[in-house]
Amino acid sequence: MMVNTPDILNASILIVDDQEVNVSLLEQMLREAGYARVASTMNPHEVCALHRKNRYDLILLDLQMPGMDGFQVMEGLKTNDADGYLPVLVLTAQPGHKLRALQAGAKDFISKPFDLVEVRTRIHNMLEVRLLYKKLENYSKVLEQTVQERTAELRESEARYRSLTELASDWYWEQDENGNFTKVSGPVLEMLGIRVPPMAGETGGVQASGWNEAEREALQATIAARQPFLDFAFSRVNADGSQQTFRVSGEPMFTQACRFIGYRGIGVEMTAKK
Repeated sequence: MMVNTPDILNASILIVDDQEVNVSLLEQMLREAGYARVASTMNPHEVCALHRKNRYDLILLDLQMPGMDGFQVMEGLKTNDADGYLPVLVLTAQPGHKLRALQAGAKDFISKPFDLVEVRTRIHNMLEVRLLYKKLENYSKVLEQTVQERTAELRESEARYRSLTELASDWYWEQDENGNFTKVSGPVLEMLGIRVPPMAGETGGVQASGWNEAEREALQATIAARQPFLDFAFSRVNADGSQQTFRVSGEPMFTQACRFIGYRGIGVEMTAKK
């Protein structure tokens, strides 16, 4: 991420000084250096409104002005500056004011009387930092928007996946990281030996029977080990002697940071009841 010279020379600058000679000197110096967007005011009360309207990349601010000094102007700018960066370069003839100005939020200072080489250098350096800050802020916004868009796409893709798997299978289930079932369709609870809730009007749950215990234990162990499985054979014998056969597939779910967040799986009945 770099800032080139044309970007710096096209940055917007506001000069604030109650002395016309200082304003004229700075305007001439900046224009001779190639800066194209230079404005000025001798009224410190206008600064906040001007910055709110124009969002200057740099404000050259005199500290000692009648009616409203530079410190008061900076306090006002803090309430207006939505991006959290106060682009102020203070102008002062008082050495004791430099530290106070920096503590008040100024990013740098220029001593009076002006050394034009120093002025040009400090302005160039501060504008480079300012424009880098803006690029970084814009990049962060673009990155945040991209993440939101990708997250929405992933959620939509996940929803389509669930819909397709449910259509392509007889049943589907999901568990959270603690093993609690968050979505169930079909006989998965019975397969895993979990008590089936009572139907409406019944009292007490019923433990389903007829499932092959060896197959059940193997399936439970695979899920407990967070291992994927494909077309696992599972069967049960019904009370009337008929047999049902299922093919079961499942996979653990992880975040991008590799944190386990649960399990999901599907099943297909291969042999219907007789």
